[in-house]
Amino acid sequence: MHVVTDAAGRPIRMYPSAGQTSDYIGAAALLSTLPKAKALPADRGCDADWFRNALIARDIQPCIPSRKNRKVAIPHDPTLYKTRHKIENMFARLKDWRRIATRQDRCADIFVSACALAAVVMFWLGDLTLAAIIIYWNRKLLGNTVEDHSRVVLDCSPILLAHVSLLG
Repeated sequence: MHVVTDAAGRPIRMYPSAGQTSDYIGAAALLSTLPKAKALPADRGCDADWFRNALIARDIQPCIPSRKNRKVAIPHDPTLYKTRHKIENMFARLKDWRRIATRQDRCADIFVSACALAAVVMFWLGDLTLAAIIIYWNRKLLGNTVEDHSRVVLDCSPILLAHVSLLG
């Protein structure tokens, strides 16, 4: 499974692949759908000149450690690379669901659907709960009018749109 996450480590795009498939395949498949970003930390499996050049062409700084067999090592920012732990933590949280950790589904479509459902519940549903708390706070505790309430809903709409785009 190849995943693109946001800065907080929440999955945005998923691409299923076989276990023996190279990381280049997933990188090539997800490259055209990358959101705008300043940098992209990735593991050594994505260390390829074509991938680095494609990221630079999209104005994304690649933060990829060089493969050990590369003749001339390309430096990377170790501080920025440490943020990659959020991606590893995302995979660990997804594997909390036994169905995903053991890959009980034989069909790849059903497996990806289970991963997407787990991602929505674990990473995005909390944001919807937060939006509901903000709306409740504005309506009940602060005594805001209907006009103020609609402003709060519009302010929370990017969270809802993220859910729709993840499922769509």
